[in-house]
Amino acid sequence: MKINLAKSAGFCFGVRRAINIALKAASSRYKIYMLGDIVHNEDVIKLIEKTGIKKINRLSNGKNKTLLIRAHGTSRKAIDKAFALGYKIIDATCPMVKDIHRIAQEMETKGYQIMIIGDKKHNEVHGIIGQLKRKAVVVNSLKHIPVKAIKKIKKAAVVVQSTQNLEKAIKIVDALKLYIPELKFFNTVCNPTRLKQEEIKRMPQENDVMIIIGSKTSANTRRLYEIAKSLNRRSYWVQSKNDIKLKWFKTAEGVGVTAGASTPDSTTEQVIEYIKEII
Repeated sequence: MKINLAKSAGFCFGVRRAINIALKAASSRYKIYMLGDIVHNEDVIKLIEKTGIKKINRLSNGKNKTLLIRAHGTSRKAIDKAFALGYKIIDATCPMVKDIHRIAQEMETKGYQIMIIGDKKHNEVHGIIGQLKRKAVVVNSLKHIPVKAIKKIKKAAVVVQSTQNLEKAIKIVDALKLYIPELKFFNTVCNPTRLKQEEIKRMPQENDVMIIIGSKTSANTRRLYEIAKSLNRRSYWVQSKNDIKLKWFKTAEGVGVTAGASTPDSTTEQVIEYIKEII
């Protein structure tokens, strides 16, 4: 049996950059804090915790403290509050997410209603919303387009959560065009996500079994799994080698393996080695 690892598997640029920034910050004389987890992966969270960086739920007195902004970004309000409380700020927001912030802000100043295609509860979407003066409209699927509300919009600018399924986003944009006279669409799905999605559209058809590795809290991993499952029913989402089952590989000649953007290479390597051991 042959195991085929996706070229795009694992950390994207933004995640790798954020982790490196965090590890460097941990060696400073300041106490480092984060509002939430740096990325959506349990192994990475454990690594960061070991460095002494602490996760907090709210801001308090920031004297001699540093607030590390996570890869997903945060609102301007949170940053302003942190500065006011005395925190030093280290910004590890992915540059591609920063681009989305910039586009949204620029289009808002030009009078466009900002619309975001993405997961309403995701940290990145909250961060985009938090850059704006007016309320954004968030759409997460064709089934949940708020038709009554958007019929009142004369002109809108649409951005996309960086890890969204591009095909799904384009379908939503096409639907929005039916109701909004002037609509500008900015394809802000990041390049690493596009590469992962291109591979995951091909690999399930080239392999008997697909293994997708990543945390159950990872939105981009979930999308990889959903695409794979739609193309190959023998697609499985695992967090670690402990989730692997021997019966999955019965009669399989080729196994495709990929991993979400916040999955460490070490986790992927352990999964591959375990598959080799049991078959």
